[in-house]
Amino acid sequence: MSEWSLEGKVCVVTGANAGIGKAIAGGLAAAGGHVVLACRSLERGRAALAELSEAHDPQRLELLELDQARAASIEAFAEALRARHPQLHVLVNNAGAWFTTRQETPDGLELTFATNALGYFAVTNALLDLLRAGAPARVVNVASNLAKDLDLDDLQFTRRRYSGMKAYAQSKQANRLWSCELAERLRREGITVNAMHPGVVSTSIASTTPGLFGLASRIYFRLRGRSPEEGADTAVYLATSPEVEGKTGRWWVDRREHPPRFADPLQRAALWSAFEALVAQRASAAP
Repeated sequence: MSEWSLEGKVCVVTGANAGIGKAIAGGLAAAGGHVVLACRSLERGRAALAELSEAHDPQRLELLELDQARAASIEAFAEALRARHPQLHVLVNNAGAWFTTRQETPDGLELTFATNALGYFAVTNALLDLLRAGAPARVVNVASNLAKDLDLDDLQFTRRRYSGMKAYAQSKQANRLWSCELAERLRREGITVNAMHPGVVSTSIASTTPGLFGLASRIYFRLRGRSPEEGADTAVYLATSPEVEGKTGRWWVDRREHPPRFADPLQRAALWSAFEALVAQRASAAP
């Protein structure tokens, strides 16, 4: 019988102020975890914290600021978490965004990739010491079946014509490829890494998309999309279930394991190097 239990374990959920992230946070709190809501907007984070506190023990919930598109915010978040908790047992990388026009972070990086892909990489790296201290630990990455168009020579869309859908799909392919690489690198350290598809979920991700495509997306999400709780289910399962103890580097849909489509070792290594180069670029751009 497995000894894995979330009771008393420290969990971090990024983008936990709304949608899937808030539902994941609620699921982990219900399973007995101490859940840190890592949110870019403290105002929205406080609202989510208040709502979750009505359904779960408020002592099991905590809010910290995190904008994973900004290196300084990631560093401050990691320091704040480290000051409160000597160990981390579950990290759910969930925060993500969809931008219809090309935008850049203050560090000069394309915003979709910086948030959705480099953000996962940088946040996880910043918390690795806590995950190692909390081992056995689990990393769960919310990705997507909409994963394609990864161009390692043009991650910033400086040569290609920018498309919100292509940028999002590229970031999700990067999530899946990086998850496989991270799993291999941490295989002997007691930290498992798995990625999952939440399904088409009725969230606000397309709320700012203009034109007919935006309208069609919002209608589709509203009529056909899953609830945030349904979208969160597999992530909560991967974070809490004894059934997946020791399983790593896998791709999951509706609690079922599927062969990873993006697992080429050479491409994984190239993406890791690209991430490291972008982190260095961002550090050199800091004041």
